[in-house]
Amino acid sequence: MGFNSGVYNVFLFLHVLAVIVGFGGVLLNGLYASRARRYEPAQTLAVLEVNGFVSSRVAEWFILAAGILGFGLVSLSDGVFSWGQTWVWLSILLYVVSLGVSHGLLLPRVRTMIATQAGLVAGTASADAPARMEALGKQVGMFSGALHLSFVVILVLMIFKPGSGL
Repeated sequence: MGFNSGVYNVFLFLHVLAVIVGFGGVLLNGLYASRARRYEPAQTLAVLEVNGFVSSRVAEWFILAAGILGFGLVSLSDGVFSWGQTWVWLSILLYVVSLGVSHGLLLPRVRTMIATQAGLVAGTASADAPARMEALGKQVGMFSGALHLSFVVILVLMIFKPGSGL
């Protein structure tokens, strides 16, 4: 085994595939949400629910797999890449912080938005529900923007590999 071996290349293929499916599955969420606001409340709810399902039940697993496979790639590289290289440890740090932001700040707000929209559809939401949806939408946009920036920085680190000597 080792760098550029068959096993390494399978891990690399799976890593890139997981990144495409996982991050591709969430990078356009803001567009879905923006477009959904133009529809009737029940249609908006349907878009939010489907988008939430794809993001948290499908894409999330591929994002986690991308990280695990990335650890495998460093381990399988026979020292070509090491944990001490800037691009490796900084990517790991940003990835872990991003997972924390996603799970601790973004996803709870998305779930609250879906529940609030369901209340609007059912007619059980409080009078301040539209204002809460607006405030939550701004927060979701802010956290999503930070996560998108983190993804771009990680992508740059993965491509240019500062500190690797390559």
